[in-house]
Amino acid sequence: MTLAERLREYVQACFSGLWIQSHEHSDALAEIARLCRDQQWRLARWDCETGLSLPGQSAADPGQTDPLAVIRSLSALATAEGTTTLVVLQNFHRFLQSAGIIQSVANAIVAGRQSRVILVILAPIVQLPPELERLVVSLDHELPTRDEILAIARGVATEPGELPGEVELAGVLDAASGLTRLEAENAFAQSLVRHQRITPETLWELKGQALRKSSLLSLSRGGSDFSSLGGLSALKAFCRRALLRSRSAGHRGRGVLLLSPPGCGKSAFARALGRETQRPVLQLDVGALLGSLVGQSEERTRQALKSVDAMAPCILMLDEIEKGFAGLQGTGDSGVVSRMFGTFLTWLNDHTSDVFVVATSNDASKLPPEFSRAERFDGVFFVDLPDAKEREAIWRLHRQAYGIAATEIQPDDDDWTGAEIQACCRLSAVLDLPLVEAAQNVVPVAVTAAESIDRLRSWASGRCLSASHPGVFRHPPTEARARRRVQRDPLAN
Repeated sequence: MTLAERLREYVQACFSGLWIQSHEHSDALAEIARLCRDQQWRLARWDCETGLSLPGQSAADPGQTDPLAVIRSLSALATAEGTTTLVVLQNFHRFLQSAGIIQSVANAIVAGRQSRVILVILAPIVQLPPELERLVVSLDHELPTRDEILAIARGVATEPGELPGEVELAGVLDAASGLTRLEAENAFAQSLVRHQRITPETLWELKGQALRKSSLLSLSRGGSDFSSLGGLSALKAFCRRALLRSRSAGHRGRGVLLLSPPGCGKSAFARALGRETQRPVLQLDVGALLGSLVGQSEERTRQALKSVDAMAPCILMLDEIEKGFAGLQGTGDSGVVSRMFGTFLTWLNDHTSDVFVVATSNDASKLPPEFSRAERFDGVFFVDLPDAKEREAIWRLHRQAYGIAATEIQPDDDDWTGAEIQACCRLSAVLDLPLVEAAQNVVPVAVTAAESIDRLRSWASGRCLSASHPGVFRHPPTEARARRRVQRDPLAN
């Protein structure tokens, strides 16, 4: 349903307190004005600069800028014939810290049920004081649909050849999803100036800028695909099939939870998956969701997830999720983290948008079991330290990237991660040293965190799928691992 359709229902049912959340006030006001004309309702508007614009007046009264005086004067807008009057207050959330204004708004809402004077607050966020929570109904002014975006593009690209063909046009609409109407129009115009036609690249650039301003989400496109990522064959095949089939058959993949020691390529895999499937990768900074004001953290969480939904189809990366929701079991934050986590769990289970979630963790035992249950993720994978074959593939990739000859002797890389192999190659190139000497500056995580890695493997055994081989991950017994180490050690006898 459109904003006008939902608003008409509430007004006809005489809901006298409404809050419309919108970042596009001019478009929302235009939609409200059309509704009032169709329904023969009276419309009054107020903002703190121009004052109050009453029905029948061509201009606002700049003398009526006092918010408290305006609320107190609403009763005068009631008509004897009982005509409905909508009073739209722009950005009025800025004045709802005053006890006097809050009480006046509450009184006006109660009186509005009899006088049919409907109070409509138009603001970019929903920030209701407790006194008004049960009196006000919140509505969202949704971002434009693909059909609306297409109409905007056709309105901007009026010359032949400026609008792309059907195949590229689908990419343009994907890139414009999540932009406001004004942002989309500006991006289309900028693309015409830069390329003489509408292209997705300009839209992605503007979308990345918009996300950086919020500091909650970051956008990643391009980069390397699976060919630049050694190993993880089972995980690659699973995710590629889940995403590509969802596009062709209409079934939607939910996502994967990746558990591993640090440096095994979980984050690199998420970015490569986006490149492989031609989807943008959005990274959510859970720590940035926390706010200092009451209710701000929960509102930021809802807003971030709403932005993710609007940008579908995409991949959402949640890096080191157990650290983002640290303190989940504590009580020092008055339950803020628990409520944020609950909001995210609800979205994870119920969202219908084409968003594939890649969550990573270095210790999934710190997450509650309901996080990884079936139907929240398609699979929970354990990414172990790469085996000999995988390490060889990783060496080959990084040798080529850093210009190291294939004939140069490799150091002993037993139990090295992909990050440590890359570090060795990078140090070899930076310090102009042979690989064997550069390796002396690398201390593997298997040495520095041997006990925690062993606990992680034991926890994942039987609980997670293997990222390298089809089937469930199985951790070999301690005795078997000890025998293998003895067999590899030439000084053991």
